[in-house]
Amino acid sequence: MKGTMCGLVKETSAPGKFVYRTDLPIPQIGDDEVLIKVRCTAVCGTDLHIMEWDKWSQARVKTPLIPGHETAGDIVEVGKNVHDRKVGDRVSCETHIPCGTCWFCKNDLPHICKNVRLFGATENGAFAEYAKIPAKNTFLLDDDIAYETACLFEPMGAGVHGVESAEVSGKTVLVSGCGPIGLTAVSACKTFGAKLVIACDLVDERLETAREMGADVVINSGKCQLQEEVLRLTDGVGVDVAIDITGVGAAIQASLRCVRAAGKLVCVGLPSRNVELDLTNDLIYREVELTGVSGRKIWDTWTDFAKVMKGPYYKLEHVMGNRFALKDFDKALEQIESGVPGKMILYPGER
Repeated sequence: MKGTMCGLVKETSAPGKFVYRTDLPIPQIGDDEVLIKVRCTAVCGTDLHIMEWDKWSQARVKTPLIPGHETAGDIVEVGKNVHDRKVGDRVSCETHIPCGTCWFCKNDLPHICKNVRLFGATENGAFAEYAKIPAKNTFLLDDDIAYETACLFEPMGAGVHGVESAEVSGKTVLVSGCGPIGLTAVSACKTFGAKLVIACDLVDERLETAREMGADVVINSGKCQLQEEVLRLTDGVGVDVAIDITGVGAAIQASLRCVRAAGKLVCVGLPSRNVELDLTNDLIYREVELTGVSGRKIWDTWTDFAKVMKGPYYKLEHVMGNRFALKDFDKALEQIESGVPGKMILYPGER
């Protein structure tokens, strides 16, 4: 397909907003790629980091770049080596593009590929009318999954991956952080058979939403001593597993102390600075297992999240924010910066 398209571009390697352009060339696909007509794309924190040009972005991103990666759309062209996708397929996209040749890829761990490329960060992404991506990075959508819902597979998958790692069936679980990813983790815990789900956050409104999405108990950890409350709820034992979504040092420390001896702490949120832990007393002497998760298992997490979406606990309206035309990105940004909850969705066409 030839011609031009509209899109947002990070034009310079410096702090600054994305520029809306109407003269971008439609991507030309390779033999193993597909071209997607983008229906909608959600705004991610990573997009904001690229705009701010933080250290992470400086180390990975080369400008000019079309950002955006939490997306869904229709395949409109396939490369000559692509046989398991066709024009007209509705798809969502996995951001991590594994190399397929490193030790991790060869040992069924492509989501932590040593040479990973990133759709929307190291490669042009989906804040545009069209986007190209390797066919192996597309996930076929059931007809009953809306494009807006499908945008959430990628970001919310991190929370579901955390629940997978926690192996929550029959366990008592603490989820720290009740933003969209934390709320998804709460619902996933209940979907996959957790015995007791405790959700904590600093915002009462978020906690009420967590209750609606399956939490058995909610705790405002800014108004009490979290460990004391958790011990009271678990007969002095502590939870079997804690899942931290916040990435905040104090929350990680508190979650670790809420885990029972021989329990597990799963870290999903990304700290912005080093976190100090008392490994001797809080982890080693108590034989607590500590693990992190990165992205999503390809494609196990996607399949699991589809189950969560269709289950009785997941309430899409609680994680979906407002909708904007792509050219009105600044309006979406204003709402994000003012604390309006939920994922903001951008559409290439007029809204």
